Amino acid sequence: MDADLPVFIKPIQVEIDGMGRYRKAETVEHLAGMLLSGKWHHRGPKFHRALMRSIEALEFYIDGETARAAFVDAAHEAGMHVLPDDMAEMKKAS
Repeated sequence: MDADLPVFIKPIQVEIDGMGRYRKAETVEHLAGMLLSGKWHHRGPKFHRALMRSIEALEFYIDGETARAAFVDAAHEAGMHVLPDDMAEMKKAS
């Protein structure tokens, strides 16, 4: 296993820096970095699941998209929007 090999995901933008302020993620490493940042304030069960799925993807036990899906669930649990996943819902609300 090459620890420097990135695990790519379908790119997302996460509203982690405050309302309407998004940060881009293209790899599982980016997801793990956001989860472990001081900006992630709600650390509920979905947060812990997302962190474990990220570690598993980095260790090549699961694919990156499984980690991405767990991350999106954790972001929603924390009240954050995720683009493009939430686009349809946001259009309905406006």
